[in-house]
Amino acid sequence: MTTITLVRGDITRQQVDAVVNAANSSLLGGGGVDGAIHRAGGPEILAECRALRASHWGKGLPTGQAVATTAGRMPARWVIHTVGPVWSATEDRSGLLASCHRESLRVADELGARTVAFPAISTGVYRWPLDDAARIAMEAVRTTDTAVTEVRFVLFGEDAYTAFAAQQR
Repeated sequence: MTTITLVRGDITRQQVDAVVNAANSSLLGGGGVDGAIHRAGGPEILAECRALRASHWGKGLPTGQAVATTAGRMPARWVIHTVGPVWSATEDRSGLLASCHRESLRVADELGARTVAFPAISTGVYRWPLDDAARIAMEAVRTTDTAVTEVRFVLFGEDAYTAFAAQQR
């Protein structure tokens, strides 16, 4: 059984096996959580991301998929990069957002990670409404068969924390 915990804080400082990065498809860093993870982890993360782009993910990581690299200088052992969907008022992309969580847990299982920290994927620059993102994320984690023992949602602001807390049962 997977325990779901919520914390307000900085995902780059979490003492977990793996941190999930809300990456962009290039895997080469960006803003928000992605930029913070690349800055905190140092050049080792970028080097492994470049190697991934040079091999299997030459066109970038597709939305809803996940892949792992080292966590570099962060306390975690691995970073699991996943590309969240951009929110759309005219197209239901909730399956892609759920896939980010399921695929990240699948990669965690392949790595042997037992504790995983997630951000609120797609809720920043990708504009996914917090309440809906929290509902999709929590449901995806609850219904995914995984050996991960703790999923920790690390939420940067009070609004995100409140949205995720409303989904806890």
